[in-house]
Parts: sequence; C-alpha cells; structure tokens
Amino acid sequence: MKISSLKKDALASLRGHWGVAILLGIISFGLYSFIPVIAEIIATGGFSEWFSADNAPVHAQTLSWILSIALSPILYSFYWAMLDMRRGQTVPVGRLFNVFSGPLYLKTVGLYLLTTIYTILWALLLIVPGIIKGIAYSQAYFILKDNPNIVINDAITQSRQLMDGYKGKYFLMTLSFIGWSFLALLTFGIGFIWLAPYFTATLASFYQSLIEEKNMETTQI
Repeated sequence: MKISSLKKDALASLRGHWGVAILLGIISFGLYSFIPVIAEIIATGGFSEWFSADNAPVHAQTLSWILSIALSPILYSFYWAMLDMRRGQTVPVGRLFNVFSGPLYLKTVGLYLLTTIYTILWALLLIVPGIIKGIAYSQAYFILKDNPNIVINDAITQSRQLMDGYKGKYFLMTLSFIGWSFLALLTFGIGFIWLAPYFTATLASFYQSLIEEKNMETTQI
C-alpha cells in the first residue's frame, strides 16, 4: 500500500466528478463550520459584540459546541460520499443529508463523541498515545457506513484491528498533505475547496485498500 498509489487512486476516483465533490465539500464543511459560529455570534449579542469580546459568553460557546456535535454527521457523510465515489457510484448532493434520518444519525453522533472522549483520555496521559489512538480509531466511520447495524464500540474495536500495522502508513499519508495545506493557506483558504475532496478521497482509498488487503490476508490463511 504505497502512499503515492493511494493518492493516484484518489485522483482517479475524482476524475470527471470534481464538480460534485467540490460542491459536497463546500456544503458539508460550510454547514459544519458556519452554523455554530453564526449561532455563537447571535447568542453573544451581534457581530460587533462577538468581535470585540475577548471570549464569547459561556452560554454562546456551549451553544456553538452543541451545534458542532449535532452537525458532525454531515462531515462523515462527506467521507462516505467520497468512498462511494471511489467505488464507482454516482453520488447525488442530497445523499449528504441521508445521515440525518433514522438511527444512523444518533450512531454517528455517538461514535463522534466516543472517539473524541477516548482520544482525549489517552492524550491526558501523553500527547503521543493520544495521536496513536486517534489514528487507530480513524476507520470507525467507514466501518459504520459498511455496517450500519454495528454497535458503536464494535466499530471502534474493528478500526483498531484494521489499523494494526498500518498506523505509521496512515500518519505519513496525512503528513504528505502538509505542503498542499500551506499552498491552500497562501490562496487565503480558497485552495481548500480542491484540497478537501482530494484529501478525503485519499482517506477513502486508504480504507478501501485496507479492507482489500485484510480480506486477502484472511483468504490466504
């Protein structure tokens, strides 16, 4: 599983679908980022009050935090859309919002909270164990997509098992996007419109390659 091959695979899955991928990214990251901020500004008393204050009031920060948690499934819906694209499927924009209906929404929020809590608890011991555990949990959302009836903790456990022997590869893969991130910052953030789908598609390619390799190992045994 070469990083260069994963990135080429991601670009291949985006070929002919860049417009949809960019639109999906703008909608998902836009809603996740701006709605909590707008709510915090309103709760603070308006833009001038929010801008001039050193810190937003506790109730405004709490509202923003709650909304971020409530909207977190749309980010992972974007990840799932990139995985579907990697698998050759057509992804309509409306599919982003399917996660908000039914029990899958609560599962996704629960998974977000559990992985965050587990990672923070490990990070309280030392920063490095927290990073390692965060990487170990990184496939849980893709596993939930492929197994919507799975118990949340089981998705986390399966992610840890899948990432056994691949955490270093995942870390280096994410690290390989630092240069692109700096370039995107130089464009005042505009470059992230293209970088977000590219990065997320690479995460999807990593997961797809990972399960294919694990299946191959199982078959050989």
